[in-house]
Amino acid sequence: MTIVHHPFASTSLRALTESPRWWTIRRAQNRKPATYRCPFCHELLPALSEHVLIAPEGDLSRRRHAHTECALAERKAGRLPFREEVEPPRKRRWPWSRRDR
Repeated sequence: MTIVHHPFASTSLRALTESPRWWTIRRAQNRKPATYRCPFCHELLPALSEHVLIAPEGDLSRRRHAHTECALAERKAGRLPFREEVEPPRKRRWPWSRRDR
């Protein structure tokens, strides 16, 4: 199988071939009359219902709408880790603490 990467595609080759190491999750608020499909239970999800947005490795172009209960169940099962749980914490550099002045 050959994977061809289009130069104008919004997802990287890595995103197409590997599963995400971590996820971002946030509460979704949508007032448009739309219906989504939960990626976990595959049931319909009305946009006006209480739900969350999940994004693999923070890539909002690949975000998905999911039932809150389904996302919590995936978290509890260990299949939806946060970045802090997978990567070591990054050292924060404050602009005013530079030593090269």
